[in-house]
Parts: sequence; structure tokens; C-alpha cells
Amino acid sequence: MSIRIGKASFWHVHAWDYTREAQAHQNTEIAAVWDENPERGKKAAEELGVPYYVTLADMLAQDDLDAIIVDAPTNQHKEVMIAAARAGKHIFTEKVVAPTLKEVHEIIGEVAQNGVKLTVSLPRLNDGYTLAIQHILDQGLLGEITYVRVRLSHNGAIANWLPEHFYNLEQCGGGALIDLGCHPMYLTRLFLGQEVTGVSANFGYITGKEVEDNAMVTLHTESGAIGVVEAGFVNSYSPFTVEVHGTEGTILYGMPEGKLLLRSNRAADSGKEWTEQPCPDRRESAFEQWVGHIQNDTLATENVQIAMELTRLMEAANLSARERRMVRPEELSR
Repeated sequence: MSIRIGKASFWHVHAWDYTREAQAHQNTEIAAVWDENPERGKKAAEELGVPYYVTLADMLAQDDLDAIIVDAPTNQHKEVMIAAARAGKHIFTEKVVAPTLKEVHEIIGEVAQNGVKLTVSLPRLNDGYTLAIQHILDQGLLGEITYVRVRLSHNGAIANWLPEHFYNLEQCGGGALIDLGCHPMYLTRLFLGQEVTGVSANFGYITGKEVEDNAMVTLHTESGAIGVVEAGFVNSYSPFTVEVHGTEGTILYGMPEGKLLLRSNRAADSGKEWTEQPCPDRRESAFEQWVGHIQNDTLATENVQIAMELTRLMEAANLSARERRMVRPEELSR
């Protein structure tokens, strides 16, 4: 039986990507559209050949609708997802779940209470290089982790291809960090493999927007290991870069070729040279995982936990940049 999905806004730049993924999946179909921007919503609904609903409540009231994909403005995520959960609709959402930890806990509470399936789009968790790096770390080839750096940047703000509303502080909750920086943030936290005890952030405003277009965040840990997260909208040729360093070795990815390189004292050659490591095929996408959870009545427990931690670190980083100090995540309201 096909899962009938309502599209909750086309605000986000990836909204049509998820729409096409739903159209291509053999077990899902886009069946309705609501958008806080009526003109945009009506145009999308017409293109998709499905009904457009003036209000979210009207769309969620449809008995034959099973689920929604949320691509609404970030500051509307809480309202949209709580309404969907209370209507018994499963939820797939663009990151971040919400801009504050308090809002995330409210959403998760409603999701659990109403028994719907929530999955968050954190796509780089499923990429082959991430799986390969995790495998190397699981083998202990780097020893004790001392430093992780992940950088992701593009030229959206200087080449003017990002939509103007991506620079709206109220709608987005931030700029380069809370958008593009989500990916290096959750990857850095994953590769550190330990609790973050402090967050220090520096934001730059090169193009003069009300949100940052250049960002760097330092994640502190009890062990002394440091994580560095970098993101920006103002770099023409900045390759996606991963560095993971430990007492016994180093992993490099990108810089700029998509190769995974390892040098380790614990490797077969005792660290004499850099060796290219194989990367497995990417595993099924977050959307495919979500469909599986709906079909099999399972929970995206790890995905949701990583998404909650992502918001925690994002909120701490925004507070750090605003107040120009290191923020301990336990300061945040739950």
C-alpha cells in the first residue's frame, strides 16, 4: 500500500529534492500540498497535479493522508510538526528539527505520545566516507582521538543563488552555520565520539546580511580532544574536508579529491606512508529509512538522538557567538 504524503511547504532549497525522492519511491506518493506562501504552494500543487490546501490544518485533516515532509521555515517547525503528530501523520523533516533544544523536546514528546514515525534528513551520515571513517575508528587505528575538523562551504551568498529568505534571521534561526554547517557539526560530533562540554563560536558577516555567512565553531571535550566545525556561504572553491587525528594516526578525506587517506602506527605498514582506503557504497537515504520505519513499525532512535544533539550544539554556538564566550551545553533550557 502506498504511503500518501502531504508536502508541508516548499520554503527550503531541498524541498523539491525530497519531493522527487518521494515520487521515485515505489511505496510513496505526494498527495497534497500546503505552503505558508500561497502563490508558491499553488504553483507546486499545480505542477504535481495534487490539491493545494490553504491551511495546514485542512491538509492534516485529510483521512487518506499518512505522512508529511516538512520543508517549512525553521521557526515554524515546532508548530507544523506538533500539529502533524497530533493528527497522526508520520514526519520526515529537513534539519534542524528546531532551533532550540526546548522546542525539540516538545516536538519529540508529541511524536512519542501520538505514536508517529519521525526521521530527520542528516544525509552525510549515510555517505560511504562516513561509514569508512567510522569503521577505521571502531578498529582503534587512530588511538585516542585528539582533533577533528570538518569543513563545508559554498559561494551561495556571493554568487547569489541562495534564496533571499535564507538570510532571514527570524525564519532561519541563523545563517551559514545552522544551514550548511549542520553537516560538519553532526559529523564532527560523531567522529569525536565523546560528550561536548563547551562550545565556542565565531561568526563573520562578509556580505553584510543579518545572518552570518562565515562561521567557525570549536567543540571542547573533557579529554582535551577538540572539534572544529567550519561553514560558509562566501567561498568559491572550498572543498569538503574531513580531518580526524589521534595519538596513533590520522584520517584525511577531500582536500580536494574525494579520496580517504589513512596513516597509522597500528596499520600493517606501521605508519610508513599514506594509504588510500576503500569507501563502501552509501547506505539507504534518510527518506528510505523513514519509509522503512513506517512500514515496519520501528523507530529512528539513533537518527533522532543525533538530530537532538545537533540542535543542542547549534543553540550553544549561536549563544556563544552572540555573547562572545564559551557556552556549556547544560546551560540550555530543556
